[in-house]
Amino acid sequence: MPLKTKENYLKTMYMIDEEKGIISLSELGKRLGLSIPTVNSMVKRLQDEGWVVYEKYQPVKLTGQGKNEAARVIRRHRIAEIFLVEKLNFGWEEVHDIAEEMEHIDSEVLFERMNKMLGNPAFDPHGSPIPDKAGKIKTIHYVPLASLESGQKAVLRSIHNSSADFLVFLNKKGISWGTIFEILEKEPFDGSVTVSYGGKKNVVLTQEVCKQLLVEL
Repeated sequence: MPLKTKENYLKTMYMIDEEKGIISLSELGKRLGLSIPTVNSMVKRLQDEGWVVYEKYQPVKLTGQGKNEAARVIRRHRIAEIFLVEKLNFGWEEVHDIAEEMEHIDSEVLFERMNKMLGNPAFDPHGSPIPDKAGKIKTIHYVPLASLESGQKAVLRSIHNSSADFLVFLNKKGISWGTIFEILEKEPFDGSVTVSYGGKKNVVLTQEVCKQLLVEL
């Protein structure tokens, strides 16, 4: 099995497990853009190599070895993203696809030197925690901006949807990591929120946008 294919499967399964707590073949196929028979075949191969545990009609489970390898890939990806932003002046909306390629470079020395140059950052440009060298990811409990009520203030710490289109939208709104929001009004009918931030007042954000903005009170 090509290294890139294996790493993409493991990383995707890890992310599904983190988000949903259960890894189904249908969700795995959806995220990878592959048919269920194709992912079923690949998962069986990963099981033969000791990366996952899988029984027919049951969810897939990553082994300890599988989780560690997936975390290593995620670490390389997130270090690459922050390096591209901090050292090469890329926008946070530009770095995902480049990091997707860089994460498969099999050189721990390269990424550790990048990490050291950056000052050992804890988060990537979108606020996602960077796994440590042992593969452990710090668990952080942020809340969506949509859950706040009028009068509350909060700091943007992470983006649930880090697609390029959404990040470009945030750029246009002048919203970035560390933005401090004050909730001025919450509309009961549709859940839209009127906020102020960064000198901007009475900005209306839809409920869907607010669900994607993870904040710290």
